[in-house]
Amino acid sequence: MSGRYKKIEVDSRLSATEDRRHYFVCGYVAAKLLSSTFFYLLLSSSIFFLPSCSSRQEQTTQEENREAKALMQGLWADAETEDVSFRVAGDTIFYADSTSMPAYFKIVGDSLTLSSGTSYAIEQQTEHVFSFRNQNGDVITLHKIDDAEADSLFVTDIKPAVMTYTHQVKMDSVVSYNGARYHWYIAINPTRFKVVRRTYNDDGMEVENVYYDNIMHISVYNGARCLYSYDFRKQQFTKLVPTTFLDEAVLANMEYSKADAAGLHFNATLCIPDGASCYLVETIISYKGQMTMKLLEY
Repeated sequence: MSGRYKKIEVDSRLSATEDRRHYFVCGYVAAKLLSSTFFYLLLSSSIFFLPSCSSRQEQTTQEENREAKALMQGLWADAETEDVSFRVAGDTIFYADSTSMPAYFKIVGDSLTLSSGTSYAIEQQTEHVFSFRNQNGDVITLHKIDDAEADSLFVTDIKPAVMTYTHQVKMDSVVSYNGARYHWYIAINPTRFKVVRRTYNDDGMEVENVYYDNIMHISVYNGARCLYSYDFRKQQFTKLVPTTFLDEAVLANMEYSKADAAGLHFNATLCIPDGASCYLVETIISYKGQMTMKLLEY
C-alpha cells in the first residue's frame, strides 16, 4: 500500500509541475501576442500618419507666395542708373542682354529663388518697388517702369544667342626629325554641345550664358602611313583637369609646339569663357603612334 501511495504522490507532483509549466507557456504566448498586436497597430498608425505629416510639412516649406509673384510682373529698371534690368512674364525672368538665358523663379517667404537654387533676400516689395540683397550683400532697388520701346526689346519667344568661343580652323605643316618627315593636321570644329557658365550681371544677379564647345582633331602622317588620328573632346582631359572646372570650360584651342625624341608636341587649351582661368595640357604623339598627356600650367 505504501508503495502505491508513494507512486500516486509522485504522479501528483509531476502533474502539478506540468500544470504550472502549461500555465506559464500559455501566459508567455499570450503576452507575446498582445505585444506583437500592439506593435503592429502602432506601426500601422505611424505609417498612416507619417505621409500626411511629411506632405503637410513639405507643402508648408515649398508654398509659393503667388501674390508677391504677381507684383513682380512687368519691366524693372535700376532706381539709380535707370538702366533696364529685366522683365518678368509669368514665372520667368528675361534679362536685358542678348546672351543671358531666361531664368525661372519663385518667391517663397521673403526670398526670390532662381531655378539654379540661388536665393536673394527681399528687402522691400510693393507694386512699383522691388529691393533685394545680392550675393555681395548690397541692396539693389528697382522701379517698375512703363516703357513700350524698352518692353519691345524683350521678345519672350526668341531664345538668347548661344556663343561660339572658337571659329572653325584648319592648319597643317610638315616637320622633320631624325631624317624622317612628318605631316601633321589640326582641325578645330565647333559643335552643338552646350556649355553653361554661371556669372553675375551688374545687379549682382546670377545669370547663365551658353557657349558651344569644340572638338579638336589631330592627325599625324609619316609619308602615306597614318601614325595617329583622333578627335579630342574636353572629357579626354579629366585625369589632368578638375571636373568642376571642365563643367564650365570649353576646349578652346589646339596648337603645334615642337618635335623631339619623344614625338610631336601639341598644346591644348581649356578655358572658362570670358574668364581668366585656363589649363594648358601638352599632348605628345610618339613616332610609333602612341599618345601621352601632361599638364603644363594652370
